[in-house]
Formats: sequence, structure tokens, C-alpha cells
Amino acid sequence: MKRFHALSAALKIKFLLGGPELATYRFFEQLSKAAAIFGGLVLIGITILTCASIAGRAMIGLGLGPIKGDFELVEAGVAIAVCAFLPWCQMQRGHATVDLFTNMLPIDVNRWINLISEALMAMALAVMTWKLWDGMANKFEYGDTTFILEMPVWWPYLACFIVLVLACVVAAYLVFARAVEASTKTNIISGSGAVH
Repeated sequence: MKRFHALSAALKIKFLLGGPELATYRFFEQLSKAAAIFGGLVLIGITILTCASIAGRAMIGLGLGPIKGDFELVEAGVAIAVCAFLPWCQMQRGHATVDLFTNMLPIDVNRWINLISEALMAMALAVMTWKLWDGMANKFEYGDTTFILEMPVWWPYLACFIVLVLACVVAAYLVFARAVEASTKTNIISGSGAVH
């Protein structure tokens, strides 16, 4: 037990001085931000694609038409974008919370609640990633393709899988950081989450 308290004290000093742990936090924050920017670019691409397809439908009389397979691309793009936003959402504590009751609790209790919620979210992300891997393997094995474009269905699964692995790594880091917060009784992760 004494070793645990000594380790907690050492970690507390490193965090307070902005040591390697702060650099680690910033690394994950920047990586998550890059994934979210990627997701935003995918959404911009989907928006342009949708507008062009609608404009093409409106100009059928001029010899234009909708973009072939537009809904297949939109479907895949939205899935990729949603998955790409998850690491950033996790880093910013942007998931929905109901904290009417917990705001009245002591800060030490809230640190443990934060640790438990981070651990539960990490488990949920791990299950999502695992099941996405299973789905991707199935689509790859059977050679499933989309109906119109005949695009392999596992391609968007792979893109989603990559960013979900990042979300899992971010979630694991946050569980570690919350454990240090709970054991050292200090705040490491700035901010209290999204504004609701």
C-alpha cells in the first residue's frame, strides 16, 4: 500500500509540473482533433456530393442526372464521420451526462464517478471495435459489395475500425488519467465536459 501511495505522489508531482504526462495528454488531444477534422472533411465531401446529386436530378431535362450510387457513398461517409468524431468527443468529455445529483457530491466522489464512467465508456468502445472487426471480416470473407457502385463493403468498415481503435486507445489513456486523479486527488484533465 505504501508503494501505491508513493507512486501516486510521484505521479501527482509530474502532472502538476507538466511532465511527460501532460505531453501525453496533448498528444492524444491532437491525434483526436486530427481524427475529428478528418471526419469533418468527410462530411463536407458528403454535403458536396449530395448537393451535386440533387442539382443533377433537377437538371435531368438538360442531360444531367444524379450521381450514380450517391446514397451508398453518403451511407459509408456518415458512418466514417461518426466514428472519426468519437475520439475527440471522448477527449472533450462531450458525451451526454446527467449530473444534477453528482454536482452535490464531494469532488473526491466525483473523481471516482469519472473513473467509473471512463472505464464503462472504454469498455463500450472496445465492444464496438471488436464487433466492427467481426463485421468487417465477414464482409471481406464473403466479398460483399454495394449494389450500384459494387464497392467492397469492407472498405468503410476498415476506415471506421481504424478510428475506433484510436478511440479505444484514447479511452484507455483517459481511464489511466482518471485513476491517477482519483488516487492523487488532483485534476489532470482540464475542463468538465461539454456545455449542455
